Amino acid sequence: MDTDGTHETRPPGTGQIPRPAGPPPPGLPPKPSHAPTAGPSLGEWLRVPRASDGPGVWSYGHVPRAAEEPEETPTRQLVSGALIALLAGLLLWSLLWNGYLGGFWLWPLYMFTPDSWAGTLPAVVASYVWYAVVAGILATGFGRLGRWPELGRRVLTSRPVRAVHTVAPARPEAGGADDPARWPQLRGAGLDEAADRLEGEAGAGRMNDVDYTRIRRAWDSVRVDPSRLRAFAEAVRDKGAGACVHPSGARDLPVRAARHDLLARQVRLGTVEDGPRNPYVRRGTSLALDPDVLGTSLLAVGPSGSGKTRRLVRPVVESLALQALAGQAAVVAVGAAGAQLGPDDAFDVVVRIGDPESVYDLDLYGGTTDPDEAATLLAEAFVGGVPGIEVRRAATALAQLLGPFRTAYGRFPAVPELRELLDPLPDAFGALRRELADAGQHAMLRELDARERQHRAPGDPGPALADRVALLDRPAFAAFFDTTGQNRPFSLRTLEHPIRVRVDLPERGHADASRMLARLLLAQFNAAAAARTDRSLFAFLTFDDASHTLTPQTVRGVQRLRSANAGVLLTLRSLDDVPEELRTPLLGAVGCRMAFSGVTTWDGKRFAEAWGTEWVETRDVTHRTVFADQPLTRLIHAFRKLVTGKAVTTDAVTVRQVERERWSASDLAHAVPPGHAVLSLTSVQGERAAPLLVRLGGTA
Repeated sequence: MDTDGTHETRPPGTGQIPRPAGPPPPGLPPKPSHAPTAGPSLGEWLRVPRASDGPGVWSYGHVPRAAEEPEETPTRQLVSGALIALLAGLLLWSLLWNGYLGGFWLWPLYMFTPDSWAGTLPAVVASYVWYAVVAGILATGFGRLGRWPELGRRVLTSRPVRAVHTVAPARPEAGGADDPARWPQLRGAGLDEAADRLEGEAGAGRMNDVDYTRIRRAWDSVRVDPSRLRAFAEAVRDKGAGACVHPSGARDLPVRAARHDLLARQVRLGTVEDGPRNPYVRRGTSLALDPDVLGTSLLAVGPSGSGKTRRLVRPVVESLALQALAGQAAVVAVGAAGAQLGPDDAFDVVVRIGDPESVYDLDLYGGTTDPDEAATLLAEAFVGGVPGIEVRRAATALAQLLGPFRTAYGRFPAVPELRELLDPLPDAFGALRRELADAGQHAMLRELDARERQHRAPGDPGPALADRVALLDRPAFAAFFDTTGQNRPFSLRTLEHPIRVRVDLPERGHADASRMLARLLLAQFNAAAAARTDRSLFAFLTFDDASHTLTPQTVRGVQRLRSANAGVLLTLRSLDDVPEELRTPLLGAVGCRMAFSGVTTWDGKRFAEAWGTEWVETRDVTHRTVFADQPLTRLIHAFRKLVTGKAVTTDAVTVRQVERERWSASDLAHAVPPGHAVLSLTSVQGERAAPLLVRLGGTA
């Protein structure tokens, strides 16, 4: 168990051979930092069938269920049917035994027993054996007619087994031609030597699930570009399971806190409750997230302590970090300093803003060289959440400074320089004007003149921008946001590479600056994900707390991410942390919505509106008192009322279809148990899963 209380799970394929003390020998996966637990070998893991009948289904070993719940006979009806069958069977046996139906049923006994047995012990034994056979035949026939076996299961077990499954997917035979552990795709291409090497690596325990997934992705790229075939074959021959390794050299994470299936790119979050609130086909199944649903983005709302970080954000970040090691994804995790998003060794880049020990810096301009684009991103971050300030005018004001400064000095201004230009200080303006004049940049001089004319004019966004920049011009951030090339800045333009990044924001001491930087990161991610030329990697951004981060422009950007093979995960303590005019657009922009236990009724109302209504069948039962006319009937009714204490009534049942909310605001606020959440999913292809009540916990 790690420091935040989550259980560690072992990846398939590790721990299959004894590990000596000391560092692992070359070619082996990294030694796990925890005691090994029981788990399948890599070959067994690969051969487990995977099937899915909807978004969010944990496909590992999943057997699809029937679409409709089988009708269950009421227990009262079963008992009455069983008693009637028993009485009918006893009546038939009595008629046979007493000879009312003749002696035809004794003919087989007479035919197979010799006359010499008459009056002897063998004849008596044979007679009773035949009686038992006939009684057994009657019991079997009338038992099936009266459904005795079903009644017995209903009575003897606390809960009837009602799940009806379809045919399970076929499991490949070990060592067969279609065994994935034998790399049939490589053998089909004539790379028998490479396939033998990889099969041997897996059999000896030197390959894990990350290795298999990474090499399989490399082979997929070879199929797209056959010119890489020779390099691929040589890498496999020389390095075996270590071929095509991630640039960091890592082949696994130092610790895993959730169950992952890299073959399906899934992480298991929990189990769908087996109850009437969930569709029958999903009851009792495991729920998982993968890029197919995360590509529509996910919004999670729940109070502090409901488990958003430990049960949602951490598993998702961990899953995408594993996929990054396999060359399939790029992930950026943003949270407050100290948030349990994973150890430092699980990331390639850790940016600790405000921490003097931080190795990496943050590029304030997102890696762009276009002044207008940089100004738009900064304006969104600086004044996107400030009422009364128009973002477009703020972007124009910034562009009138960034363009001339970059032309004069070949770089964008650092935070102190940008603040001096926004104030504006005469010395800073004068120095910039002289540089532009010496270089003959008359167009940029006109931009600078326009900024000076607008300064202190009514509606000028300059003072507001200067106040926002001042939040970053603090001694704690003196070593950050460098533009001179002295630091190692991280830019979101690197999303074309399988990178793992964690950004720690100084939420405790600089809350306003943290929120501003969060808005900047979201705006930069939207722009960088859409601008990628190579979108083969799934790019994902997670916010452990997205409070006061969203603006109208970033909400529109989130909606466009699904077409760019990217997505975001936003967690909120309450929808009150989002401006009123953005709450409905936000719920419409994301494809996946998650309400944790403990949400308020007004938050639940928003979710209920987003999830809509459905047609359900209702039964209205009306009890009507029976009034008897005959004296004997009145006497019987009086005796029954004396015994039961209730008047004799008849039931009138009315069945009708009504439209009701899938989950009402009251149900979301009061009917979701602790450790549970209600989650709806939408895939990139448009498949939808109705809101499901899920018991969270992905390590089981």
